[in-house]
Parts: sequence; structure tokens; C-alpha cells
Amino acid sequence: MAEKFLFNIAERVVEKIVVLTVDEVRLAFNVKTDLKKLEDTMIRIKAVLLDAERQQHQNEKLRLCMGKLRDIFYDVEDVLDDFKCEALRKQDAINHPDINNLKVRVLGSCCLSFSFSLKMSHKIKDINGRLGELATEWKSFDLRQYSDNRHVFPRETISFVHSSDVIGRDEDKENIISMLMKPSEDQNVPVIPIVGLGGLGKTTLAQLAFNDDRVTSLFPLKIWICVSEEFDLSRLLKLIIQSVNKGERCDDLTLEALQAHLRSLLNDKKFLLVLDDVWNENQAKWVELRNLLRSIDGLPQSKIIVTTRSLKVASIMSSICPYELKGLFLKTRHYPNLIRIGEEIVKKCKGVPLAVRTLGSLLFQKTDESDWIYIRESEIWRLEQHENDILPVLKLSYNHLPSHLQRCLAFLSLYKKDEIYYSDRVICLWMANGLLEHPKQNQEWEDVGKRYLNELLSRCLIQMEQDFWLIFTFRMHDLVHDLALDASQKECKTVNSETETVDENVRHLLLCDEKLVGIPRVLEEMKNVRTVIIQDASKESKTTHESLINLCLSNFKYLRALELRKSPLTALPNSIGTLKRLRHLDLGRCRSLRELPRSFDKLRGLQSLNLGDTGLKHLPDSVQRLIELRHLEITIKATHLKEIRAGCWTSLQYLELRCCMELECLPEGMQYLKSLRTLVLKHCDSLLSLPRSLKFLTKLEHLYIRFCSSMNLKMELEEEDKDLQLSLKTFSLLGLDDLADLPRLLLQGSSSTLKQLRIMVCRNLSVLPAWLLNLTSLHKLEIAACAKLSGLPEGINRLTNLRELRIHGCPELNKRYRENGGADWHKIAHIPKVVITDEE
Repeated sequence: MAEKFLFNIAERVVEKIVVLTVDEVRLAFNVKTDLKKLEDTMIRIKAVLLDAERQQHQNEKLRLCMGKLRDIFYDVEDVLDDFKCEALRKQDAINHPDINNLKVRVLGSCCLSFSFSLKMSHKIKDINGRLGELATEWKSFDLRQYSDNRHVFPRETISFVHSSDVIGRDEDKENIISMLMKPSEDQNVPVIPIVGLGGLGKTTLAQLAFNDDRVTSLFPLKIWICVSEEFDLSRLLKLIIQSVNKGERCDDLTLEALQAHLRSLLNDKKFLLVLDDVWNENQAKWVELRNLLRSIDGLPQSKIIVTTRSLKVASIMSSICPYELKGLFLKTRHYPNLIRIGEEIVKKCKGVPLAVRTLGSLLFQKTDESDWIYIRESEIWRLEQHENDILPVLKLSYNHLPSHLQRCLAFLSLYKKDEIYYSDRVICLWMANGLLEHPKQNQEWEDVGKRYLNELLSRCLIQMEQDFWLIFTFRMHDLVHDLALDASQKECKTVNSETETVDENVRHLLLCDEKLVGIPRVLEEMKNVRTVIIQDASKESKTTHESLINLCLSNFKYLRALELRKSPLTALPNSIGTLKRLRHLDLGRCRSLRELPRSFDKLRGLQSLNLGDTGLKHLPDSVQRLIELRHLEITIKATHLKEIRAGCWTSLQYLELRCCMELECLPEGMQYLKSLRTLVLKHCDSLLSLPRSLKFLTKLEHLYIRFCSSMNLKMELEEEDKDLQLSLKTFSLLGLDDLADLPRLLLQGSSSTLKQLRIMVCRNLSVLPAWLLNLTSLHKLEIAACAKLSGLPEGINRLTNLRELRIHGCPELNKRYRENGGADWHKIAHIPKVVITDEE
């Protein structure tokens, strides 16, 4: 198996070295010297790693050398993390002084201790020595420098297809033909994008439409171009000219001459142009071709079809909604004893025609039931593949990803097939394992993670399941999961009671079995694990869980992420405090968990902590000492939370209080959460109001309150608040039975930033305040199941930026503002998108 991700790991390591050398921690001279040598070596290696990744498939010695490098790179990360851990320990000692750390207080945080510096110097020298031993072998490979511009190997397609060979695309074909026959509404280049996963049949669908008699009669001139490789204007013009004038040679023509010649060929002609297999995401290159086509007389009557795997490509090339191709459901006809197995194999392909064809070719002329069962039971990535089979086709999408996205996509194979992924959890895991590139100015780590997910969505490698405003869920097609498994074999491993061995260098584990008893045996020799997720084991006894977790804590000293959701544990072992590199801890739905151990404050590097739906009676002071926390979810049984002290939770981005049924108020000191961007309150039935101290949270962007039945949100502006400038972007209320008014302090204070306002199931709300019209930046207003609400504020046309209004299940509003016959429809008719339904 080829070594993956080395370029990305090297990038992250060099980033960390640079940050460390300019950080506030003062390094001893010898440590600086050793780090500089390490940085120089890493930069030299990184420069040729992309070439090494390309060549390793034909060079076994190179592949083995890269395997050694991989292990060294991970050791470098661990050493660099030691510096961070030591800096956090010193900072904690300063923030919480006692008699035992008087020396730290005297020295302050200006330098690291001599003993620590000496130990680190030895570790870095050892790593430099190991890299030096590999240097001679590395140089012998004669590797060259390449930039990280992912290349898509060209593939040729043709316009013809036998319609009898295609099953199940009749409806899609009719839809595309209908779009082709629809008259153009303006003078822009009319482009119809067909988007979908590799192997779904985008090219086949375009071929079906291209060859239909109705299309042929509508477009006297039809042109088929397989773009595939680089989107180069000169090359495309030559291909189009050669398609129109069969066999014409125009290699010697200048770009200007090519443009003039093409205009002469296409002027006043009605044509259909298919641009198949487009990968270009550079808008400027498309604009060059578009502007040329615009200069052709008669263009609005012509049409262009584009096939692509990327929604981003579709949005660049067309203003119309892309036609997203879905999977097929097919049936098989074979020997009677093979029909059932064949149908199961087709289900395994999840509606991807190329996958059906790939497996069908493996079974061609095979009638032995054992051969069919072998195919049914095997992962597709383990089967023999030819150039045009499904996995190589999907690998084109994977190879086109930048290195950081390749690594993040492969990490998703750690979950089971058909898993519903939660965007926030995935980002926390990526962040904990250092997979995210350093944020740019005015960005946070979470923004980088969201950008990565959006890129994977746009490339159709993951599919949106449900959007919950603040987060979303998504799925990964089984074939993409197979692709991720193929890429991550040396990184990720799913372990169950039947697993016999695990490579000792695997870094990420999913322990997934209702029977955990046999699992510890295969983990005993492992030392380098960074992620442990325990899943589907809630039925196991507390003793079994304790035994397994104790093994993980004693063996996996480099652990970055630990997920114990739904565990029956009543308490965590005190030894969890030894995991100084732990950044993500998920204890969600551990309902028997009553308290946290005394050593919890030793987890100083913790970035995300989920204590939601636990049985905790109170939140100990130790949690406030975790100054690196960025994401915190809490469920407690107390009526009050302890006051937040200055200097605590200074990095916190996301705070969620969930099912705190007895909590009567938010903690004092909320004003100290200067970095907070998202506040979520769910099912806190005793919570009465919001503190006015929220007005000091100038970075707060999202406020979400759900089923807090006693909540009164009345918060008026006072004289001192007249110049208040807040940053709320979204405000959502759901299930607030006692709601009578909206928090003017927070909403009008965010009048220039608030984009979305949602009010749902607030059954006693009878009027919307007139000051709502001051929210001049509002783009979307959604009101649902507010039965007593009788009208919108007069003068709603003053909200000139309002683009979408949704009203569901509000009888009086539905009656007054419906389009056909509503007395007040004219007051909202200017809003571009209005949706009014009787359903809640």
C-alpha cells in the first residue's frame, strides 16, 4: 500500500516549528539551533515529497523509505506538542498559584526550565540523527520539486452510446431534453450543468440526450468535446473547430486566428456544445471561453451541456441550478441460484452504474456460487480493478484533491459505512489531530474545518443529509467510503471482537462491537494511537468498559481524541490526567457519569469537551482551568453554575447548555467569554432570562434557544446602550411557551449584522415589535406555529435586504399574506422568495 499524506504531515510540522520559534515561549539557545536544523531538513524533504508520492508506486525502496519518514514525522509532531504542553503547564501554574509552584511564579513564563530544554534538545537531536541516516538513501532517488497542483489524468469520451445498454436513466434523459428545448430567457450563455459522483453516469446521460432525435432536429450542429485535462482556451478552440470541420488541422493558428475562425464557423448557427468531464475551478479560464461564445450571433438559441463532479465548477459556469444525478436501483438476470446474490451485489453498488459494471465484469462467465459470494462479501477496494473500473474512476476525484483534503477525507473512513456524520464533531476530530491548516487572519480553526467540508460537498464526495442552521449532518456513499478505506489503511482501523491483528503503527481506532471483551488483546502492543472511538458498546458491562479504557489510558500516551459516547461508566479513571496531549474528549450521553476526576485539570490542551446528556451533578472548578477549550457542551443537575472568572475559557468559541432542567440562570461572568461566537440553550426548563452581560460579547454570532419553556427574553435598550454594536448573524427561537417579546438589546444592537431570524412554536407570542424594522441587514425571516401572531410589523418593505420570508402553520398570517386573495399580500410581494403553508 502506498504511503499517503506525507506532504500534508510535513506542511503541518513546518507550520508548528515556525509558530514555536516565534511564540512567547523563550527557547534555550541549543534548542533553537536544533529546531532550526530540523526546520531546514523538513523544508528540503517537503519540497520533493509530491514527486515521491508519484514515484512510490513503481519504486518499492522509495515506498519503504517514505514509511520510515512517516513515523519520524509523527515523532516530530509529538515532540513539538511537548513544548505546547509545557507552556500550558506553566501558564496554569501562574493563573492558579500555590506553594508548590512558587518557582514558576518567580520565573514567570519567559523561559522553559533547564531540565525540560535539555530533554527536548536530546529528543530533537535524535530525530535529526534519524533523518540524517535516511539522507543518503533519500538523495539516491533523484526526486524533483513540484507544486501541489493536483493533476487529473486525461480520459477520452465519445458522443455515441447504445441506448439499449443503458437502464434506468429515462426520466433523467427526459429532464435534460426538456431543459434543452426550453427557450432561453436572456442573452447569457445558456449552460446546463450535470453534476454527480464519479461513475454515476453523467457522460452517459449527456450521450443519451445528445443522440436523441428530438435534440438532433432542434440543433442542426452538435459538438462533443471531452475537456478532462487542463481547461486551456487554445486547446478547446482547436477541438471545437476540428469537431465542426472534421479533420481540419489548425495547430499553427494563433489564439486570435482561432477565435476569428470559430466565429466564422458558428455565426448564425444553432448548436449544442457538450463539454464533458470538466474539472477547471478557475473562473477566469471559463470567462475567456464564455466571452468568445457571447460574441457569436445566434448564441441564445444554442445550448451548452457541462458534465462535472464539482458543484463549484457548475456554479462558475452556470447561473441555473445544476442537475444533480442520483443513484440507480437496478435488477439482475442470472442463473436462478445466483439471482438473490446478484441482487445483493447490486445493492452493494448503491445505484452507481459503473460499480455494477465493474463487479459484473469480474463475474463475467462465472457461474460458481462461491465466486459470487466472494464478490458480495469483499470490499470493492480489495478487488482487482482495471483502468476504467469504479475505483480508478473515483480515484481521479481523490487525486484531484489538495493534500490536506485527501487526508481529511481518508480520516472519515474511521466511521462505519452508512454513518450519519455531524459536521461539528468531524471538525473537532480533525482539529484534535492537527489536520487543519493554520487559520488566516480573522479566521478561526472552526472556519477552516467548515471550508474543508464545503469543498468535499462541492466535489460530491460527501452528501448533505440535513441542515440544522448551526451544524449539518452528511453521509458518505459506500463507494467513497471504500475509496477512503483504501487511502487510510496505514492510518485508520476498525477493530471488533473478531479482529486478530492490528498494525502497530495504526494511529486511529474505531472500537466497534457489542462485545468488547476480546478487543484488549489486539491493542496491547500498540503505543502510537492518537484517536480512539468506542461505538455500539453501550450494552457491555461497566467492568468491561473500565478495563478497556484503562488499557487505552496506560498504552496510548499520544492520544489526541477519545470518544466514549453512551458509555455506562459512573466515573473516569484518575489516570486520564496523564493524557497531556488530549484535545478532544466526548462523553456525550454517558448518563451514569456523576463526577469528573480530580486530575481533570491536567488536560490542559483540551480543545473540545462534550459533557452533554451526562449525569453530572455540578461542573467542577477544574473545567474552568482548561484555557484551550474552544467547544464545550454541558448537562448538569445544579440550579447554578459557578461564576466564570477572568482569564478562564478565553478561547471558547461554542458553548451549549443542554437539558440543564434545574438551571435558573446563566453563570455570572459571561462577559469574560470574549471569543464566544455561538451560544446554544436547549431544554433548560427553569431558565428564566438572559443576563445583560451578553452585550459585552462582541464576537457572538449565533444565538439559538430551544424549548426553554420559562424563558422571558425582554431586554430593553438603555441610555448607555445607544451606541452598542454587536455581531449577531443568526437568532433562532423554538418552543418558548412564555415568550412575549424579543430581546431588543441583542437584536437591535446587531442591526447591521443580523442575517437570519427564526421564531418557531412560540404559541403565546401575539405581536412582533415595531423596532424589528431596524434590522436592515435581515436576509431571511422564518415564522412557524405561532398561532396567536396576527400580523407582521407595518412597513416591512423597509427591510430592503429581506430575500426570503417563510410562514408555516400560523393561521392568521397565512390568511392575510397568502399570494392569492390575501388582504396584505401586496405588503410582502416585493420579497423575492415567499413560502406560506398551513403545515407547521
